[in-house]
Amino acid sequence: MEFDYTVTTTKTFYAAVQNVQDEIAKAGMRVLYVHDVQKTLAEKSFEREPFKIVEFCNAKFANEFLNKDIKIGLCLPCKINVYVKDGQTFISGMRPTILSQFFPQADLGRRPQEIDQIIQNIINNAK
Repeated sequence: MEFDYTVTTTKTFYAAVQNVQDEIAKAGMRVLYVHDVQKTLAEKSFEREPFKIVEFCNAKFANEFLNKDIKIGLCLPCKINVYVKDGQTFISGMRPTILSQFFPQADLGRRPQEIDQIIQNIINNAK
């Protein structure tokens, strides 16, 4: 099972970041914060191509997972990375289906697969 779902896009980095945020909203989730990793690292004199982490959440899903195992909070909120590597823009998200491997004792049912599909749709629609 793949840990991530990653696609390339021909859109500019900034358009891809905006499209990801728009698609998150369309999916009924809320963007919590956008981390500008490039800027943060530049403040410490490290150079990096553009890289943003878009944190988002659906309170219902988060609450369900936390009720199953409070340690799943270590994997919350969901994140989609938008970054440039070697001049190509990528959109990448962690696959929630991996949670069952991290937390085998938690009965997560089909919810990880459902959210995995939502995240893939967000990424595909944003590209």
